[in-house]
Amino acid sequence: MENYRKARTIDQPCPCPFPDLPSNTPEVRVKDGSKVRNLMRFALSRMEEKAPSTDHPDTCEGSEVSIGSGENLCRQIVFTGVGQSVAKAITCVEIMKRRVRCLHQHTKLAYRTVQEVWEPLEPEAGLDSLTVSRNVPSVWVLLSRDPLDRNQPGYQAPGSFDAFWAQALKEEAATPRHEQKRKRGGTGAGRAEGAGGAGRGKGPRKHSGRPGGSRKPLGHAGGGQE
Repeated sequence: MENYRKARTIDQPCPCPFPDLPSNTPEVRVKDGSKVRNLMRFALSRMEEKAPSTDHPDTCEGSEVSIGSGENLCRQIVFTGVGQSVAKAITCVEIMKRRVRCLHQHTKLAYRTVQEVWEPLEPEAGLDSLTVSRNVPSVWVLLSRDPLDRNQPGYQAPGSFDAFWAQALKEEAATPRHEQKRKRGGTGAGRAEGAGGAGRGKGPRKHSGRPGGSRKPLGHAGGGQE
């Protein structure tokens, strides 16, 4: 392909894997050059609710969630990412789940066809244009305030991520501190012991070169003269 250059990329349309979504459901298409803060500003403007009052705490299952006075707030939102932007799309989803509580998640994995058009560097050489089709992995994530079908593959209930980290923090607190340092590869204490051992090892080498050792041959020489 040294005689060709990429002219353009054509993304083939991919139907949404979530049927029966409301017509006003926003779709956030995450791309390689997208800024996370810009994506989250748009997503939160469509989904974020007012801060709950202390008299009425948040409830997830079987309760109506107050979504504030805005008319544009939605009950569901979809994040999509293709190829290298899949990781960024998942990052946006996790940020969204921390800002807006009690969201049900449904994840779908698929492949999207991408066509690359390559044109010859020298058209007069008689080379034809090439079209290369590639299947690129993509991710679709649906976040919903309303309950979703729990039997569908890829479903994740609200609060499961918080429960995972709560268990991890509990296990870390129960682990003795010296074992935690050992798992992390040894910190200050280990280096201090290594440095102390190196210092003790240098000590005998310094004593081996004392001036008294160099005077001994002089003493023998003087004895020979006597």
